[in-house]
Amino acid sequence: MNSKKQYNSAVDVLRILSILAVVGIHTTTRTLEVSLFALQKIPFTLFLNQIFRFAVPLFFIISGFVLELSFHTNENYLIYLKKRLSRIFIPYVFWSVIYYFLVYSKNRNPNFLFTLLRGDASYQLYFIPTLLIFYLIFPFIHKYIKIIGNIWVIFFLFLIQLFLLFRDYNGQHIQIFYPLAIFLLNYFPFIFGVFISRNFDMFKKFINKWKLILFLGTIISGYFVFYEGFVGYLTTHNYLTFYSQWKPSVLIYTMFIGGTFYYLFDRNIFNSFVLKTISKLSFFVFFVHVIILEGMWYLIGIKIFQLQFAQNLWWDPIYFSAVTLISFFIAYIAHKIPYLSKLTG
Repeated sequence: MNSKKQYNSAVDVLRILSILAVVGIHTTTRTLEVSLFALQKIPFTLFLNQIFRFAVPLFFIISGFVLELSFHTNENYLIYLKKRLSRIFIPYVFWSVIYYFLVYSKNRNPNFLFTLLRGDASYQLYFIPTLLIFYLIFPFIHKYIKIIGNIWVIFFLFLIQLFLLFRDYNGQHIQIFYPLAIFLLNYFPFIFGVFISRNFDMFKKFINKWKLILFLGTIISGYFVFYEGFVGYLTTHNYLTFYSQWKPSVLIYTMFIGGTFYYLFDRNIFNSFVLKTISKLSFFVFFVHVIILEGMWYLIGIKIFQLQFAQNLWWDPIYFSAVTLISFFIAYIAHKIPYLSKLTG
């Protein structure tokens, strides 16, 4: 195992790309929904929606990587939890209150605590309870990484993950508490991130050696994710064929595109201060962008859509860009207010 490495700016780029992909999934999903899933009329929208699907698995990879990079072996468990959970749990509760009582108040579950535990206050918030589970068990993973990080164990865990994703995608869902189910469908990306962090030199050598294969794999697997969803829906008329985040093809695609992105951006060609600033804003953007998306849709989106502009190739990029820019601008302003980021992320 390698010793600890210094933080790499490519991780900031990956985090930024992931949050952009999250926004892209949600803006294109709105177009798909209001089009009543007429995929043959808006194939470009579905294509964008599907190639953005690397977002959540890549977030989990990044989370495992960064946690392993910054964790101190002798750190007290309670101190570790307090430090980590305070950064994520307080903003999560704050935004859950906003979405539960103000944004989606008409369709809310009457039990706020249950909503909080499930991450149901808004559709993007399910990610946080699952991430909290990973935070809780990470010290255990770190302690036994020499066993878990064996290449054959990693490969075995990967195969089990593919099996669970296959079952879920084909309707055999894991019938347990929702955040735990999402945890089981994403344990490998997180562990893989820890594995990369502990074997960083080996990872970089692999990326540089097989860069062409990674690039080709990204194109092929990305197209397959799109094709699988497109044909699957036309065959079954089940929107989950493309809407489901949890399928084997997405995991494989994520690993290819994550490696490709790392190779492309591990060149120190960007201003590290700018990257760190944008990266820090991404957590706020994760929380706020759905409010911006909803506001823009009901103010101008419906009228534009009624003009059938959504069938134009420019609609989704414009909608995505507007939501992204406004979200980052609000995040930037909010981070200028002292101590507010501790509450809002």
